[in-house]
Amino acid sequence: MAKLQGKVALVTGAGQGVGQGIAFALAAAGAKIAVTGRTLAKLEATVAEIGKRGGTALAIECDVKNAASLEACVARTVGELGGLNILVNNAQEVPLGALLQVSDDAFTAGWESGPLASFRLMKLCHPHLKGDGNIINFGSSSAKRWDLAGYGAYAAVKEAIRQLTRAAACEFAKDGIRVNAILPLADSPAMAWWTRERPDEAAAFVATVPQGRVGSCEHDIGRFVVSLCSEDSRYITGQSIGVDGGQAFLG
Repeated sequence: MAKLQGKVALVTGAGQGVGQGIAFALAAAGAKIAVTGRTLAKLEATVAEIGKRGGTALAIECDVKNAASLEACVARTVGELGGLNILVNNAQEVPLGALLQVSDDAFTAGWESGPLASFRLMKLCHPHLKGDGNIINFGSSSAKRWDLAGYGAYAAVKEAIRQLTRAAACEFAKDGIRVNAILPLADSPAMAWWTRERPDEAAAFVATVPQGRVGSCEHDIGRFVVSLCSEDSRYITGQSIGVDGGQAFLG
């Protein structure tokens, strides 16, 4: 039997990139997937591919910066897929640039789409996750750079998510809910943008990856999430885990 047979997962930002890769991997492991994001056409493409592979998925248009939209998304997931066991808080708008260049609007969008959305969804999903639930949040190794110039605002919102993850793990453990954060390095659209717009910087970064490559959204990041949500990892909670070929040192 597949590791996650009978489980239901809600994945934000699942129309492309890491979120899509995680959705594919969770579906391959037997879970039914609520594929959520802002662009319905992308969500429907993800759902179609999951269906082609023999899985079950539902496209739900959702703006993670909107509290009412999040509430409706969770209600529809539970109502149409029959419950909720896994929450993956992947969606994030990225406020990049020097502090003097990042606008209030960009920083606010990073905050609302990242830590605030993760905070809201964890609370909304909590009643449904009781007993055997898993929450996967997203940090970033950008916060571990020795030179944070150009990455301060982004690192700030991602570090807020890691602290919420630790608190939720401690508070939700009694309810049978595990909460972990991953810090992935993957061949996502964001990575493609970085490689295109800042080629020298991106190449220098990839050169520091001990395994010498950027991970696959599905086969490296997605399959790790499957393992983290399975009974094989039942004693793991409250952790921040680099899924990045050994690049980041979190000590």
